[in-house]
Amino acid sequence: MYFDSAATTQLRPEVVAKMTEVLNQNFGNPSSTHSYGRSAKAIMEQCRKNIASYFNVSAAEIIFTSGGTEADNLAMRSAVRDLGVTEIITSRIEHHAVLHTALQLQSEYDIDVTYVQLDEKGTVDFTHFEELLKSDSKKLVSLMHINNEIGNILDIKRVAQLCNKHDALFHTDTVQSVGHFNIDLQEIPLDFLAASAHKFHGPKGVGFCFVRAASGLKPLIFGGEQERGYRAGTESLHNIVGLDEALKIAYQNLEEESTYIKDLKQYFVDSLTEKLPNCHFNGECCNPEKSTYTLLNVCLPLPPEKAAMLQFQLDLKGIACSKGSACQSGSAMASHVLTEILQDDLLKRPSVRFSLSKYNTKEEIDYVVQTLCEFAKS
Repeated sequence: MYFDSAATTQLRPEVVAKMTEVLNQNFGNPSSTHSYGRSAKAIMEQCRKNIASYFNVSAAEIIFTSGGTEADNLAMRSAVRDLGVTEIITSRIEHHAVLHTALQLQSEYDIDVTYVQLDEKGTVDFTHFEELLKSDSKKLVSLMHINNEIGNILDIKRVAQLCNKHDALFHTDTVQSVGHFNIDLQEIPLDFLAASAHKFHGPKGVGFCFVRAASGLKPLIFGGEQERGYRAGTESLHNIVGLDEALKIAYQNLEEESTYIKDLKQYFVDSLTEKLPNCHFNGECCNPEKSTYTLLNVCLPLPPEKAAMLQFQLDLKGIACSKGSACQSGSAMASHVLTEILQDDLLKRPSVRFSLSKYNTKEEIDYVVQTLCEFAKS
């Protein structure tokens, strides 16, 4: 049973069908001028318009990429290289697509990288944040909307307004929120946004970067005039169609599916609290007002000697989950997010991220909780 939807989601059957149709019938290159190319281009541009409509922006502000990581790199690298940014303000619990990019840019361009203070639950200290914004340097703020490990929700509207007030650019990674929350970019005056289709039941290998009109951003990949010159390379039409279809279905069913998943998550929290009363919920993940409804990160009351075997044992029982970001699954190092916010006694215990989707059930949760209890007693 699959509890790792923060890593990637199961494709919806409707998405597979739409992608298959395009693969079979619309194989033209969108840059070609003949009828096959024009047909592909028309499909792609309709997808762009559809996607833009969900965020209340113009189609020209949606740039297709290979996913969230490329979108993060596009915004951050060009902001430093082309827009005069000399300081990046971020946090120590961002995705490594942001953290590693910021450090690489620091190495290449000798910019400053500054980290906003967080409380013990990983929440941004807005007093400290506004102090950082008062410096004279040209700044780019990069803070994610929803943390991919602990599920904390950042008030990106407040961040965007503060950035506007202090003439700072604002980039946000919304990989865990697009398709799960409504985001109106006319109400939220941010500059750059990153999203990835495989987090909302779309295909892997495609996403988009929202680039506010007249931002001055320059390309990261050179070689052609595709994507309004922002991103060279032949567009992956079937993946773009899959992205569009997945996003359409996600927002059509948002209220019904989010209500169902919220109920599942609360059931999970209640079951763990009852059966494993000494468990600790990391960050704000058990607070429905401050965290995403799709994710739960729990520190289990198990001795350190059992921690190393926990995920292996869960896998043997048919339970797929994660100790953190899937991008770090090959690493033996502790989660950089949990290391930043947890005390040493909790860090010695195993923490597991369970992430939910419409395909999960309460019966599956019962099985997971029962398995954890058995492991704790063994």
